[in-house]
Amino acid sequence: MKLAVFGASGRTGVPLVKQALEQGHTVKALVRSPEKLIAAVGEPAGLEIIEGDATSAHSVAKTIDGCDVVLSAIGHSKGSPKDVQTTATKHMIAAMKEHSVKRIISLTGAGVSAPGDQPKIADRIFGFLLGLFAKDVLEDAKNHAEVLRQSDRDYIIVRGPRLTDGEPKGDYYVGLIGKDSGTQIARADVAHFMLTQLKDDTWVGRPPMVSY
Repeated sequence: MKLAVFGASGRTGVPLVKQALEQGHTVKALVRSPEKLIAAVGEPAGLEIIEGDATSAHSVAKTIDGCDVVLSAIGHSKGSPKDVQTTATKHMIAAMKEHSVKRIISLTGAGVSAPGDQPKIADRIFGFLLGLFAKDVLEDAKNHAEVLRQSDRDYIIVRGPRLTDGEPKGDYYVGLIGKDSGTQIARADVAHFMLTQLKDDTWVGRPPMVSY
């Protein structure tokens, strides 16, 4: 498949791009600094790098044009707008409609709640701290999720807890927040799960939590 990847040069975006290419997909990656992505993954066949910003409707539309699925691993970085995830998602939805792309798989934090969640004490503490020390990030994550819910696209909101750079296990929990969900997961396993959702309809319109 041809995949449009946003946040491709980030700490989760890099394994997402690498794994996508290893699986035989082609990737169009929108990045502000192409040299950063090239340093991480090289310049393999099947990778098209587009220099631009996800808050630019033109750059987003250029990236999505001709693709089959959109994957977003956009996160907050130094200097990014407070609503970077929400703004970028609005542009993605508009471009997806323009170019007839139905599916979007978007990564966000565990602070985004969902009906059916049964948070443990550790989850509640984590959510409290996130709201206290990263209020803008949490608000942006929630607003981006609402943009997806209000759209007519086949969306999957992938929720992750504390993301690590550890080795992937290949075995992880997928479901709602509850007694079986954990508090961390390797970014490489998050990327793996996102790619399993390219054709799987199990979680369409739902927000699975992936964790150990």
